[in-house]
Amino acid sequence: MSGRPSGWVQVAGLGPGDEALVTPQVQAALAEATDIIGYIPYVRRVPDRAGLTKHESDNRVELDRATHALSLAARGARVVVVSSGDPGVFAMASALFEALEAGPLDWLDLDIRILPGITAMLAASARIGAPMGHDFCAINLSDNLKPWTVIETRLRLAARAGFAMGFYNPRSASRPHQFGQALAILREELPASVPVSFARNVSRPDERIVTVPLGQAQAEMADMRTVVIVGTAETRQVGRFYYTPRSLAQER
Repeated sequence: MSGRPSGWVQVAGLGPGDEALVTPQVQAALAEATDIIGYIPYVRRVPDRAGLTKHESDNRVELDRATHALSLAARGARVVVVSSGDPGVFAMASALFEALEAGPLDWLDLDIRILPGITAMLAASARIGAPMGHDFCAINLSDNLKPWTVIETRLRLAARAGFAMGFYNPRSASRPHQFGQALAILREELPASVPVSFARNVSRPDERIVTVPLGQAQAEMADMRTVVIVGTAETRQVGRFYYTPRSLAQER
Protein backbone atom coordinates (compact mmCIF):
# COMPACT_ATOMS: atom_id res chain seq x y z
CA MET A 1 0.00 0.00 0.00
CA SER A 2 1.20 3.48 -0.84
CA GLY A 3 -0.14 5.09 2.30
CA ARG A 4 -1.94 7.69 0.18
CA PRO A 5 -4.88 9.22 2.10
CA SER A 6 -8.27 7.85 1.07
CA GLY A 7 -9.91 11.26 0.99
CA TRP A 8 -9.81 13.70 -1.89
CA VAL A 9 -10.46 17.32 -2.75
CA GLN A 10 -11.97 18.50 -5.99
CA VAL A 11 -12.41 22.20 -6.70
CA ALA A 12 -15.37 22.56 -9.00
CA GLY A 13 -16.79 25.34 -11.13
CA LEU A 14 -20.59 25.52 -11.02
CA GLY A 15 -20.79 27.79 -14.05
CA PRO A 16 -22.48 31.20 -14.23
CA GLY A 17 -25.90 30.16 -12.91
CA ASP A 18 -27.89 28.00 -15.31
CA GLU A 19 -27.77 24.40 -14.08
CA ALA A 20 -27.54 23.24 -17.71
CA LEU A 21 -24.06 24.81 -17.79
CA VAL A 22 -22.71 22.63 -14.96
CA THR A 23 -20.46 20.06 -16.61
CA PRO A 24 -21.11 16.30 -16.24
CA GLN A 25 -17.67 15.98 -14.62
CA VAL A 26 -18.68 18.43 -11.87
CA GLN A 27 -22.06 16.74 -11.43
CA ALA A 28 -20.31 13.40 -10.90
CA ALA A 29 -18.00 14.88 -8.26
CA LEU A 30 -20.94 16.41 -6.40
CA ALA A 31 -22.70 13.03 -6.41
CA GLU A 32 -19.69 11.32 -4.81
CA ALA A 33 -18.86 14.00 -2.24
CA THR A 34 -19.32 13.62 1.49
CA ASP A 35 -18.70 17.33 2.09
CA ILE A 36 -19.38 20.53 0.13
CA ILE A 37 -17.45 23.66 1.07
CA GLY A 38 -17.87 27.16 -0.30
CA TYR A 39 -19.33 30.63 -0.23
CA ILE A 40 -22.94 30.56 1.01
CA PRO A 41 -24.85 31.11 -2.28
CA TYR A 42 -22.71 28.58 -4.15
CA VAL A 43 -23.11 25.85 -1.53
CA ARG A 44 -26.88 26.38 -1.61
CA ARG A 45 -26.93 25.58 -5.31
CA VAL A 46 -26.04 21.97 -4.43
CA PRO A 47 -29.13 19.90 -3.52
CA ASP A 48 -29.30 18.33 -0.07
CA ARG A 49 -29.06 14.55 0.14
CA ALA A 50 -28.39 11.84 2.69
CA GLY A 51 -24.74 11.52 3.61
CA LEU A 52 -23.80 15.00 2.44
CA THR A 53 -22.59 17.70 4.83
CA LYS A 54 -22.52 21.30 3.67
CA HIS A 55 -20.09 23.85 5.07
CA GLU A 56 -21.15 27.39 4.21
CA SER A 57 -18.87 30.37 4.81
CA ASP A 58 -18.91 34.07 4.12
CA ASN A 59 -16.93 35.84 1.45
CA ARG A 60 -13.25 36.81 1.95
CA VAL A 61 -12.36 33.69 3.96
CA GLU A 62 -10.97 31.73 1.02
CA LEU A 63 -7.83 30.50 2.79
CA ASP A 64 -9.80 29.30 5.82
CA ARG A 65 -12.17 27.51 3.47
CA ALA A 66 -9.33 25.87 1.56
CA THR A 67 -7.56 24.78 4.76
CA HIS A 68 -10.79 23.27 6.05
CA ALA A 69 -11.21 21.29 2.82
CA LEU A 70 -7.69 19.89 2.95
CA SER A 71 -8.04 19.01 6.62
CA LEU A 72 -11.25 17.09 5.98
CA ALA A 73 -9.73 15.24 3.03
CA ALA A 74 -6.71 14.27 5.14
CA ARG A 75 -9.18 12.57 7.50
CA GLY A 76 -10.76 10.60 4.66
CA ALA A 77 -13.56 12.87 3.49
CA ARG A 78 -14.47 13.33 -0.17
CA VAL A 79 -14.62 17.10 -0.44
CA VAL A 80 -15.84 19.34 -3.24
CA VAL A 81 -15.00 23.02 -2.93
CA VAL A 82 -17.48 24.91 -5.07
CA SER A 83 -16.95 28.15 -6.96
CA SER A 84 -19.10 29.90 -9.49
CA GLY A 85 -17.85 30.00 -13.06
CA ASP A 86 -14.45 28.34 -13.34
CA PRO A 87 -12.51 27.76 -10.08
CA GLY A 88 -9.26 28.90 -11.67
CA VAL A 89 -10.59 32.33 -12.67
CA PHE A 90 -10.49 34.63 -9.62
CA ALA A 91 -11.86 31.79 -7.48
CA MET A 92 -10.97 28.94 -5.14
CA ALA A 93 -8.35 26.93 -7.06
CA SER A 94 -5.54 29.38 -6.33
CA ALA A 95 -6.61 29.69 -2.68
CA LEU A 96 -6.48 25.91 -2.31
CA PHE A 97 -2.90 25.78 -3.54
CA GLU A 98 -1.93 28.65 -1.23
CA ALA A 99 -3.28 26.61 1.70
CA LEU A 100 -1.57 23.49 0.38
CA GLU A 101 1.77 25.30 0.18
CA ALA A 102 1.43 26.52 3.78
CA GLY A 103 0.12 23.23 5.17
CA PRO A 104 1.73 20.02 6.43
CA LEU A 105 3.76 17.95 3.98
CA ASP A 106 1.39 14.99 4.08
CA TRP A 107 -1.27 17.12 2.37
CA LEU A 108 0.87 16.89 -0.78
CA ASP A 109 -0.14 13.22 -1.04
CA LEU A 110 -3.84 14.04 -1.24
CA ASP A 111 -5.79 13.37 -4.42
CA ILE A 112 -6.44 16.97 -5.56
CA ARG A 113 -8.23 17.83 -8.78
CA ILE A 114 -9.44 21.06 -10.34
CA LEU A 115 -12.63 20.68 -12.39
CA PRO A 116 -13.15 23.42 -14.96
CA GLY A 117 -16.38 25.33 -15.36
CA ILE A 118 -17.91 27.87 -17.72
CA THR A 119 -17.01 31.39 -16.67
CA ALA A 120 -19.47 34.27 -16.60
CA MET A 121 -17.14 36.07 -19.00
CA LEU A 122 -17.32 33.33 -21.63
CA ALA A 123 -21.05 32.78 -21.12
CA ALA A 124 -21.60 36.51 -21.65
CA SER A 125 -19.33 36.53 -24.69
CA ALA A 126 -21.38 33.73 -26.25
CA ARG A 127 -24.60 35.67 -25.70
CA ILE A 128 -23.09 38.77 -27.32
CA GLY A 129 -21.58 36.91 -30.26
CA ALA A 130 -17.80 36.59 -30.32
CA PRO A 131 -16.31 39.79 -28.89
CA MET A 132 -13.36 37.74 -27.63
CA GLY A 133 -12.77 36.09 -30.99
CA HIS A 134 -9.18 37.35 -31.06
CA ASP A 135 -6.67 37.91 -28.23
CA PHE A 136 -8.29 38.84 -24.92
CA CYS A 137 -7.58 39.17 -21.20
CA ALA A 138 -9.53 39.08 -17.94
CA ILE A 139 -8.98 41.69 -15.23
CA ASN A 140 -10.46 41.71 -11.74
CA LEU A 141 -11.19 45.36 -10.93
CA SER A 142 -11.33 44.75 -7.17
CA ASP A 143 -8.36 46.19 -5.30
CA ASN A 144 -8.91 44.01 -2.22
CA LEU A 145 -5.90 41.84 -3.10
CA LYS A 146 -3.81 44.19 -5.25
CA PRO A 147 -3.20 47.95 -5.42
CA TRP A 148 -5.41 50.07 -7.65
CA THR A 149 -2.26 51.41 -9.33
CA VAL A 150 -1.57 47.90 -10.63
CA ILE A 151 -5.09 47.72 -12.07
CA GLU A 152 -4.64 51.08 -13.78
CA THR A 153 -1.39 49.91 -15.38
CA ARG A 154 -2.95 46.68 -16.61
CA LEU A 155 -5.92 48.54 -18.09
CA ARG A 156 -3.69 50.93 -20.03
CA LEU A 157 -1.34 48.26 -21.32
CA ALA A 158 -4.15 45.89 -22.30
CA ALA A 159 -5.91 48.68 -24.19
CA ARG A 160 -2.72 49.75 -25.95
CA ALA A 161 -1.97 46.14 -26.90
CA GLY A 162 -5.37 45.75 -28.54
CA PHE A 163 -6.79 43.09 -26.22
CA ALA A 164 -10.51 42.61 -25.78
CA MET A 165 -11.10 42.69 -22.03
CA GLY A 166 -13.40 41.01 -19.56
CA PHE A 167 -13.85 42.77 -16.22
CA TYR A 168 -14.85 40.96 -13.05
CA ASN A 169 -16.07 42.75 -9.89
CA PRO A 170 -16.37 46.11 -11.64
CA ARG A 171 -18.28 48.09 -9.04
CA SER A 172 -19.46 47.51 -5.47
CA ALA A 173 -20.95 49.53 -2.63
CA SER A 174 -17.50 49.83 -1.06
CA ARG A 175 -15.87 50.74 -4.42
CA PRO A 176 -18.44 52.95 -6.18
CA HIS A 177 -15.97 55.23 -7.98
CA GLN A 178 -13.26 52.93 -9.33
CA PHE A 179 -15.17 51.66 -12.34
CA GLY A 180 -15.72 55.23 -13.44
CA GLN A 181 -11.96 55.71 -13.21
CA ALA A 182 -11.45 52.56 -15.27
CA LEU A 183 -13.77 53.89 -17.98
CA ALA A 184 -11.90 57.19 -18.00
CA ILE A 185 -8.61 55.33 -18.55
CA LEU A 186 -10.12 53.35 -21.42
CA ARG A 187 -11.43 56.52 -23.04
CA GLU A 188 -7.89 57.89 -23.02
CA GLU A 189 -6.57 54.78 -24.79
CA LEU A 190 -9.38 53.57 -27.08
CA PRO A 191 -11.77 55.01 -29.67
CA ALA A 192 -15.12 56.13 -28.28
CA SER A 193 -16.83 53.73 -30.69
CA VAL A 194 -15.43 50.56 -29.08
CA PRO A 195 -18.38 48.43 -27.90
CA VAL A 196 -18.77 47.82 -24.17
CA SER A 197 -21.19 45.12 -23.04
CA PHE A 198 -22.70 44.94 -19.56
CA ALA A 199 -23.86 41.38 -18.82
CA ARG A 200 -25.75 41.07 -15.54
CA ASN A 201 -26.75 37.68 -14.11
CA VAL A 202 -25.82 35.98 -17.35
CA SER A 203 -27.60 32.63 -17.90
CA ARG A 204 -30.07 33.33 -15.08
CA PRO A 205 -33.78 34.10 -15.54
CA ASP A 206 -33.21 37.82 -14.95
CA GLU A 207 -30.26 38.06 -17.34
CA ARG A 208 -29.77 41.50 -18.85
CA ILE A 209 -27.17 42.38 -21.48
CA VAL A 210 -26.70 45.90 -22.82
CA THR A 211 -24.04 46.99 -25.30
CA VAL A 212 -23.13 50.65 -25.82
CA PRO A 213 -20.17 52.53 -27.33
CA LEU A 214 -17.39 53.30 -24.88
CA GLY A 215 -18.20 56.99 -25.15
CA GLN A 216 -21.68 56.30 -23.71
CA ALA A 217 -20.71 53.77 -21.03
CA GLN A 218 -21.51 54.87 -17.49
CA ALA A 219 -20.22 53.51 -14.18
CA GLU A 220 -23.78 53.04 -12.87
CA MET A 221 -24.44 50.44 -15.57
CA ALA A 222 -22.38 47.85 -13.65
CA ASP A 223 -22.50 46.21 -10.24
CA MET A 224 -20.97 43.12 -8.63
CA ARG A 225 -23.31 40.83 -10.59
CA THR A 226 -22.17 42.32 -13.88
CA VAL A 227 -19.40 41.13 -16.16
CA VAL A 228 -18.18 43.88 -18.45
CA ILE A 229 -16.73 43.00 -21.85
CA VAL A 230 -14.80 45.65 -23.74
CA GLY A 231 -14.17 45.04 -27.41
CA THR A 232 -11.32 46.36 -29.53
CA ALA A 233 -11.03 48.94 -32.29
CA GLU A 234 -11.64 46.06 -34.72
CA THR A 235 -14.78 44.69 -33.00
CA ARG A 236 -17.77 45.11 -35.27
CA GLN A 237 -21.52 44.61 -35.24
CA VAL A 238 -23.41 42.25 -37.52
CA GLY A 239 -27.16 42.23 -36.93
CA ARG A 240 -27.70 41.98 -33.18
CA PHE A 241 -24.27 40.41 -32.61
CA TYR A 242 -20.78 41.77 -31.98
CA TYR A 243 -17.61 39.97 -32.92
CA THR A 244 -13.88 40.59 -33.10
CA PRO A 245 -12.33 39.31 -36.34
CA ARG A 246 -9.85 36.45 -36.09
CA SER A 247 -7.20 38.28 -38.10
CA LEU A 248 -5.60 41.71 -38.13
CA ALA A 249 -4.23 43.62 -41.10
CA GLN A 250 -0.51 43.03 -41.46
CA GLU A 251 1.69 46.07 -40.91
CA ARG A 252 3.92 46.97 -43.86
